[in-house]
Amino acid sequence: MPSPRGISGHPGRLQGDVKVEIYSDVVCPWCYIGHTRFARAVERYRAKGGEVEVELRPFQLAPDAESNGEPTLTWAAAKFGGAERAAQMFGHVAGVAAEDGLALDFDHSIQANTFDAHRLIRLAGEQGKGQEALYALFRAHFTDGLDVGSREVLAKLAAELGVRADLGGEDGAAAVREELAQARALGVSSVPLFLFEGQFAVSGAQPEDTLLSALEEVAERTGQAVKAVKIAGADGDACDDDEGYCAV
Repeated sequence: MPSPRGISGHPGRLQGDVKVEIYSDVVCPWCYIGHTRFARAVERYRAKGGEVEVELRPFQLAPDAESNGEPTLTWAAAKFGGAERAAQMFGHVAGVAAEDGLALDFDHSIQANTFDAHRLIRLAGEQGKGQEALYALFRAHFTDGLDVGSREVLAKLAAELGVRADLGGEDGAAAVREELAQARALGVSSVPLFLFEGQFAVSGAQPEDTLLSALEEVAERTGQAVKAVKIAGADGDACDDDEGYCAV
C-alpha cells in the first residue's frame, strides 16, 4: 500500500498517487501501442505500491473525415504519395505493434470519422467501462476491419460491452465537443499524449520503461509550481493532426 503521507498541494492524496489524462484517437496506431505500453507500466507501478487514476480524453486526427467505407490504404495512398509509400508506412507500424502483441490489419482497415466513437468511450466511462470501450474500438478498427464511424457498428459494440448508449441522439455529444475544444486550447496536436497531474507532458508511444519512469518521477515532483513540463526524452512516435491521419 502507498505511504499515508500526503503529496504537497494535494490534501488527502497519498504519496505515489498519480493522475494521468491520455489524449488519443481510435484510428491512431501509435495510440493503440501507447495505451498498451502504458497499461503495462501502470501494472508495474501498482506492484510497487503506487496508484494511477486515468482519464481518457478525445482527440480527432481528422475531424472532417467522412465515414463512407473507404479503405484506409486507398485514402492513405492518395494522401501520402501512392500505394507503395502507404504500404511501407503501415508495414512499419504494424511490425512495431506486433512486438507489443497487437495485430494491425491495414489491408482491411476502414477510414472513419471518430466523433461518435469518442461519444461511446465517454458514455462507457460514465458506466465504468471506458477502457473496455477504448480497446474494443481499437480492435474493431485495426484488427476486425469494422467502420468505427458507423453508428450501427458502434451500437453493436456497445451492446457487446453492456453499455447503454443512444448514439442516434445527442448522448455525450456536448461533453465530447467540449473536451475536443479543450484539447485544441491546450495545443494538443499529436497523439498519444500523456498529461501527468495537468503539468507534465509525455508525447508519443514511449517504451514501457520510460512510461514507468515518468510515473515515478511525477509522483516525486507533484506539488512543484511547474506547468507544462516535458519529461526528459519524452517525445516518441505519434500521429500528428497536420497529416489528418498518421504518417507512420
